[in-house]
Amino acid sequence: MGRINLRDYQLDAIKQMKNGCILCGGVGSGKSRTSLAYYYDLQGGDLLASDEVAMKNPQNLYIITTARKRDTCEWEGELAPFLLSTHPECNYYKNTVVVDSWNNIGKYTEVKNAFFIFDEQRVVGYGAWTKAFLKIAKANNWILLSATPGDTWQDYIPVFIANGFYRNKTDFVDQHVNYDWRAKYPKIDSYRNTGRLIRLRNSILVNMDFKRQTVSHHEDIPVPYDISKYKDIMRKRWNSWEDRPIETAAELCMALRRVVNSDDARSVAVLEILEDHPKAIIFYSYDYELEILRSLGYSEGTEVAEWNGHKHQEIPTGDKWVYLVQYTAGCEGWNCITTDTIIFYSQQYSYKVATQAAGRIDRLTTPYHDLHYYHLKSFSGIDLAISKALKQKKNFNEGKFVGWATKPMPRAA
Repeated sequence: MGRINLRDYQLDAIKQMKNGCILCGGVGSGKSRTSLAYYYDLQGGDLLASDEVAMKNPQNLYIITTARKRDTCEWEGELAPFLLSTHPECNYYKNTVVVDSWNNIGKYTEVKNAFFIFDEQRVVGYGAWTKAFLKIAKANNWILLSATPGDTWQDYIPVFIANGFYRNKTDFVDQHVNYDWRAKYPKIDSYRNTGRLIRLRNSILVNMDFKRQTVSHHEDIPVPYDISKYKDIMRKRWNSWEDRPIETAAELCMALRRVVNSDDARSVAVLEILEDHPKAIIFYSYDYELEILRSLGYSEGTEVAEWNGHKHQEIPTGDKWVYLVQYTAGCEGWNCITTDTIIFYSQQYSYKVATQAAGRIDRLTTPYHDLHYYHLKSFSGIDLAISKALKQKKNFNEGKFVGWATKPMPRAA
């Protein structure tokens, strides 16, 4: 057995952790290893010993994570230094170790007296996942891992209930929520007694004091777009690709983005960036963007691989390559330390997804000091609006952009 190596800020976090806490650290801060070290320490291990000390009859361990992290076996690598494995024949201990996705959380609601690590926490709202989480939390030890903790008090309701601060959602609402009486549907106007909410949040939030060794360089690359076609869609509300009227705000935004993102200037910009950075990850949003990126005239010898809903290929290993990654399919659950460059071919609506995507190359083990991020953006209204929302750490709102929330749908020409 060898000693488990942890950084000082990880050891400091473990000292603050307790059952029911949220371990909060940026992408690449080592939350997985820190959470396992906390479990190891809790089960009788000694993190400060010169040699690894075996745990004493450790609890069964269940890790609920994203489907991507489960399928790529990322957690297996984190478990290995602790002599733990999901395969009984490779597990040093007699306990059960399970790694599964949030989609299957309902399978574990009858488990008792175990330890749960909830990774990339998904307990927001009051759906099936949250109800299963609350049932599990009552009968087991547990912690949550999150790179981006809640933005509103509503996001914390499930965790507050699981910690016993409130009996249920109704109890929380009765104590803290003021509804807007003018709204036609239940709409929160404000919160009261927020001092208590702040104290409760601070009591369970453990922030990792993670100082990055890397320097991130974000550069906006201005690209033109077909202004006349853009204005034509805004005026006529007509989908020329499918030859039918545009009926919703989401459809209109998608059509505008297609005009902007399909412009040849974006392809030229990608190829120019690759001249200086021959190994790069390229994030994109839609299938038509993937078709464009597949057909680019990359320099001779450039290997092209993909991760999306169609293909799950490995990152290339040569001297010249591009890795085409669809945002929602590949923004989390993997990392790459063999390049220092990410190109964002198009923008993402979600601030959280955009942040996670950028974190794929910003890892503790990267050999690079300077990381380069290139954001391809036009001066179109849709691109500017998305950029503004992300700069404010908010998600882009299609309805608000289009202005259809209070206006009747315009008729197609």
